[in-house]
Amino acid sequence: MHTGEHVEIVLPGKVEPEGLEIRHADVPAAGPGQALIRMEATGVSYAEQQMRRGRYFDQPPFPFVPGYDVVGTVLATGEGVRPGLVGTRVAAMLKVGGWATHVLVDAADVVPVPDGVGAAEAETLVLNGLTAWQMLHRKARVRAGQTIVVHGASGGVGSVLVQLARAAGVRVIGTSSARHHDSLRAFGVTPIDYRTEDVAARVRELAPGGVDAVFDHVGGRSVVDSWRLLAPGGTLVSYGTASTRDAQGSKQWPVLKILGRVWTWNVLPNGRRAYFFNAWAGRAISKSRFRARLHADLTEVFAALQRGDITPRIAARLPLTRVADAMRLAESGTVTGKVVLTP
Repeated sequence: MHTGEHVEIVLPGKVEPEGLEIRHADVPAAGPGQALIRMEATGVSYAEQQMRRGRYFDQPPFPFVPGYDVVGTVLATGEGVRPGLVGTRVAAMLKVGGWATHVLVDAADVVPVPDGVGAAEAETLVLNGLTAWQMLHRKARVRAGQTIVVHGASGGVGSVLVQLARAAGVRVIGTSSARHHDSLRAFGVTPIDYRTEDVAARVRELAPGGVDAVFDHVGGRSVVDSWRLLAPGGTLVSYGTASTRDAQGSKQWPVLKILGRVWTWNVLPNGRRAYFFNAWAGRAISKSRFRARLHADLTEVFAALQRGDITPRIAARLPLTRVADAMRLAESGTVTGKVVLTP
C-alpha cells in the first residue's frame, strides 16, 4: 500500500457485516497537537458489535468509521508536538476511527509500546488490558491472598483480568464454557462451567465466606446473583450488558437498570460496594486526569506483558478489507482471544 493511499471502513447504519463500506481517500494531515499514526493493528471489540446493531450505550451518529483502539507507528506530527514521537510505535484508545490505514489522534493521547512487543499483541491489550487493569486495581483494589470471581474468564477482558489477578497473588474462580477449562487451569484459575453447573452453589463451596470481588460483563439478572456472592467488604464490578446484545427496545435501559441497582446497593450499610465500569468515564470531568491514568495503567499492562505475566491471545489476523469476515468471526463465539485487523 503506497503512502498516498488511505483506506477506511465506514459503518453506514444498522447493517449486517457485509454492509460495512470500504472507502478510499487521501491520507489526512496532522494539525496542531496531533499525531498521524500508520495503523499496524486494530481490532473488533464488543463495542463495535453493539454499534453495528445501533445498540451501543453511547452510540455515535451514522455514518462513522468504527475502531475502538489502534496500534501503529507515528508517521508525522503537527505543530506543538514534542519532537521524537515520529517513528515510534504507539497505542491509542479512540472509541471510533481505528478501522483505517491512517489514524489522526491527539498526540497527548498516545502511549508508547515497548520495543519487542508486536503490534497485534499490543492491540489485544489496549481496551481489554486497560479495562482489566483499572477494574482490578482501581475499582476492586485486589490484594494478594484474596479470592475473586471472573465471569467470562476466557473472553477478551476476562482472560487478561485472570492473568493480571494471578500475577498479583489473587485466587481466581472463572466461569466459562467447558472447552476453555484447560487453558484456564493453565493460568491457575479454578473453572466453573456456567452452562452445566450451579455457579452460585459452586462458588459458595469454594469460598464459603463469600468472595472479595466479582467481575460481571453479563448484566441483567446476573448482577443480582453476582452481588450475592460477595463477602462483607467485597466489591462487584459490572462492566457490560452482554445478555442484552440482541435485545430490542431501549439501548440505555439495561445500563440504567444496573446503575439504579448499583446506587441502591451502595447506600446499604453492609460495607459492600458496586461499580458500573466504563473505560471512558471521567474523560468528560477531567481530560488531563483521564489521560494520566490511561497512560500510567496501559504502561503497567505493557510492562506485565514484557514480564510474561500476560500471554496475549490473537484469535485471527485479517486485513482491513476483510472486515466483514472479521466481524462474523468475532461475533461467532467460536474463537478465543481478539480478532485483529491489519492494513
